[in-house]
Amino acid sequence: MKLRTLAPTLLLMLAAPLVLAKLPPLSPEAQAKADEAKAKTAWTDKVAAYQLCRSMDRVVDGYRKSAKASGKAAPEPLPTPPCTDPGPYMAQASASAPPPEASGARSPSALQGTKQK
Repeated sequence: MKLRTLAPTLLLMLAAPLVLAKLPPLSPEAQAKADEAKAKTAWTDKVAAYQLCRSMDRVVDGYRKSAKASGKAAPEPLPTPPCTDPGPYMAQASASAPPPEASGARSPSALQGTKQK
């Protein structure tokens, strides 16, 4: 073999294990952030499906109105499930974070009973 083809081949053979190496597991913070991004993406998909459903309903209504105005008989629409609004995005509360009371923090109402001198 020529040196021109041998050198890149050897370099690729040496670099292949690095490419196939397993990545370390995500930290809890990074995992929580990834889960939050996944939840937000799922919510965004639901919003997109809702908007598509609403726009299809508007198109059907417009078609039926224009057909009725022109004197044509519009076929009966197929029964479809109603469009469901996913509502506003609600961030997922992390299950791993302890409540403030468990961490030793006190609420302002608990501090009112104790006066400093």
